[in-house]
Amino acid sequence: MSESRQSRAGFTALIGAPNAGKSTLINRLVGAKVSIVSRKVQTTRAPARGVAIAGDAQIVFVDTPGLFRPKRRLDRAMVASAWGGAGEADVVCLLIDARKGLDEEARAILARLGELRAPAFLVLNKIDVVDREKLLALAAEANALHRFEQTFRISALSGDGVDRLLAALAAAMPPGPWLYPEDQLTDGNLRMLAAEITREKLFERLHDELPYQLTVETDSWKEQKDGSARIEQTIYVTREAHKKIVIGEAGHVLKTIGTMARREIAAEAGHPVHLFLFVKVRENWLDDPERYREMGLDFPKE
Repeated sequence: MSESRQSRAGFTALIGAPNAGKSTLINRLVGAKVSIVSRKVQTTRAPARGVAIAGDAQIVFVDTPGLFRPKRRLDRAMVASAWGGAGEADVVCLLIDARKGLDEEARAILARLGELRAPAFLVLNKIDVVDREKLLALAAEANALHRFEQTFRISALSGDGVDRLLAALAAAMPPGPWLYPEDQLTDGNLRMLAAEITREKLFERLHDELPYQLTVETDSWKEQKDGSARIEQTIYVTREAHKKIVIGEAGHVLKTIGTMARREIAAEAGHPVHLFLFVKVRENWLDDPERYREMGLDFPKE
């Protein structure tokens, strides 16, 4: 970045209810995969950061876990992580699924927005499946409940309206030097992203059969002389019955998931990979502080 140019840099937190489209939006804004996407709610567990450049501004997007009413220890850790990410941002974008409107989850988030110091943008997502009159009414209702700096109507899936949002966020970033090198798209590492990709493929393949209490860890990543990498990952479940679901008859399900994950990990790594998956039962991992640290979450006390 040339010193003669007025540079800007800062953080934008994307918050919203589960399945509002935050992960799809951050991937669209950054132009690369930094957060996994799934129809299964509460897919994102810890904040994922992606870096975008718009003109002279560098914007660090924080994709937070969906905000919902927590019931379990992991739920509480995820919700605390989401509000923590929002509390440290320069701008907060509240993403609302325009099809659902202001449901109970959206209203609960709106009620807490005033606790944040950062200015907030309202982002109505999935506008391609909602008529204009409903969008206008939804925007008016949300702005009556909280004073938003600006309101945007977008489709994170198609990209409609996203450029306008990006330009407004760039203008809202505080003056200062860029926080990351120009070619860096995320502050995550390949080992962590690889584990998240495998978890995403588990969701895609198993849908509602898959228990929510599941995690994936990359145990080893060894570069080979031929330029490829050997990767070993463990899929942890809480019950023996869940292990059987993930493996499938004659190992067919696990093989399919491995093939899907390997292709995408190789694309992200930029070279061939050999992926080996193992499934283990870890009954009490939801109460193990070490597992929370692996996911980038604080371990909540009872």
